Amino acid sequence: MAATPALTYTQLCKDISSGTLAPIYLIHGEESYYADELVKKFEALIPDEARDFDLYTLYARETPAELLNATCRRYPMFGNRVVVVLKEAQAISADELNKYTLYAANPVSTTVLAIICRGAQAKGKDLITAIKNCGGAIFESKKLTERNIDSAIESLVKSQGLNIEPKGIAMLRDHIGLDLAKMYSEITKLAMILGKGAMITPESIERNVGISKDYNAFELVDALAVKDAAKALEIVSYFRNNPRNNPTVLVIASIFSFFSQLLIAQFTRDKSPSSLMNALGLRYEVQLRKFNAAMRYYNAYMSIEIISAIRDFDVKSKGIGSRKNEYDLLEELIFKILYAKGNISF
Repeated sequence: MAATPALTYTQLCKDISSGTLAPIYLIHGEESYYADELVKKFEALIPDEARDFDLYTLYARETPAELLNATCRRYPMFGNRVVVVLKEAQAISADELNKYTLYAANPVSTTVLAIICRGAQAKGKDLITAIKNCGGAIFESKKLTERNIDSAIESLVKSQGLNIEPKGIAMLRDHIGLDLAKMYSEITKLAMILGKGAMITPESIERNVGISKDYNAFELVDALAVKDAAKALEIVSYFRNNPRNNPTVLVIASIFSFFSQLLIAQFTRDKSPSSLMNALGLRYEVQLRKFNAAMRYYNAYMSIEIISAIRDFDVKSKGIGSRKNEYDLLEELIFKILYAKGNISF
């Protein structure tokens, strides 16, 4: 049988919800949030009244291959399937994991087995091969970075039956950061309020998440990109008066991410849209506008000077070499960015 390709989180959620199930799932990868959510979805395949009979939760350290094999071959008592969730598979060696091929080589059609390697990559190559060969499915949740957080947000939004505008993605990213659990919570709340099929707009985020559509890290970066000093300082003043919703750590992360990417764009020889999008890891051509605009105001030397100033802010914000309030330091940094000359020495 042909090997089944690894699934995206969105597709995997759709398959589970629709009952299009593989006999075995291997869930692994560094981002543990997805594993936790998928375990809930697998468990939900069995109704509450049947869980004592048709749902089995096992732990790899306590489950030899023979026990897993016997458990997976039990017949359903109430419904039409048995669900077996094998947790903490990351805690055993590759050799021990490969022993589970005893079952994977010949799975039964009435059982769904989910093997969970939470926060780590699966080590058993023989088991992976057996899962692919039996028509099983493999999902790897890669660690979130600034380059893939946007696609992760979009995936979470689609899993809730919603759509989202690019600016909405940026607002959520800049406000919440790489905390997927919190991101999921906010997106779930939006799904409940807006309803299936709705478009998440900056206005709906402002109303329901508590992020101002005009005064946020996304808008601050936009202002800095075109050296709009008045707008940038107005936003910083808003942050100072609303510190709870605008912690400087997230604001600085957004500024650092932008100027780091800007530096990449400045050193990219081919400035065509496709080349820049590939170099910057962007998904939409509209996202290039900010970088193209910024390259008219900043050169590479200025970007290097700004990145150095951001690192200096990070040190001072921890109380090293300065006793200034973090928002005073942020305002100071904004001036350094706006008036960067590119005077650097190596």
